[in-house]
Amino acid sequence: MAFTMHSHSGQFCPGHAKDQLEDIIKHAIKMGYKTMGLTEHMPRTELSDLYPEELTPDPNASLAALMPRHEAYLAEAWRLQIKYADRIHILIGFEGEWIRKASYGPLVKQLAAHPHVDYFIGSLHHTSGVPIDLDRATYHDARDRSGGTEEWLYEKYYDEQYEMLCTLRPKIVGHFDLVRLLSSDPGRDISKKESWTVGRKVVWEKAQRNLRFVRGYGGWLECNTSALRKGLAEPYPARPIAEAWVKLGGRWTMSDDSHGVEQVATNYERGLQYLESLGVREVWTLERALHPELNTTPEKAPLKEKSVSIAEIMYAAAY
Repeated sequence: MAFTMHSHSGQFCPGHAKDQLEDIIKHAIKMGYKTMGLTEHMPRTELSDLYPEELTPDPNASLAALMPRHEAYLAEAWRLQIKYADRIHILIGFEGEWIRKASYGPLVKQLAAHPHVDYFIGSLHHTSGVPIDLDRATYHDARDRSGGTEEWLYEKYYDEQYEMLCTLRPKIVGHFDLVRLLSSDPGRDISKKESWTVGRKVVWEKAQRNLRFVRGYGGWLECNTSALRKGLAEPYPARPIAEAWVKLGGRWTMSDDSHGVEQVATNYERGLQYLESLGVREVWTLERALHPELNTTPEKAPLKEKSVSIAEIMYAAAY
């Protein structure tokens, strides 16, 4: 039973992704997906949070469009959830941001309370208020604002991630170690002292702290295969973090983090083989206990956790 818990469309993430949401869902069905989590990016709150493509021709108009677009996304996702209910189990969610605690903490909680929303992904795409996965120039800006070295940037990233985790306790933690994507050494083993110029393990201690916290409240880490299509050797998270998570007994889910039709299920075989190499035999998804057409109340439909064996996904992919 193949699935993803993390996906985007060009319809609701223009400039960031491609294709209409319904076309992506239809393609996922053709690929054999049985469950698909829709997780468009949440609205951002200030002009300083906009990406370069959103600054022209009118940044104020771009910012003003974000919340109505999110509301339109929820309405369309609800329509598609019902339309394709006999072919695929659609979960409605969103990917959170954590640029500033004061504004994003309350907003994520507000958005998550919507009756159509099943879950959200707890993610960081910024550190010290600057994007870390856009390009090297902004990554270096984030590094400089975090103290001037990559070590300080990593520390700041895991501190801000911890703040997000403590405030929101997301069921799924998105791309746990995204900070390595544009670093000078994405394959760096952060658990080793020699990985850092000052020869200390503060970064590793903070990453472990975050893992323990997620494990404590019952959150999941995603095996996010988008790292592979972006040129990294391993999915998010890298092996040292993944091994530490396995030792804690933490649960995994699967995500292609697709940004359009052509990225659905990209590198899933490699991602599943990666988990198997860690000794992982099952991944987890969510299942709605009530068909969306039967849930006529304003309350959320209850969800249950569902285990899926990696062998089952691999077998389905082979046929």
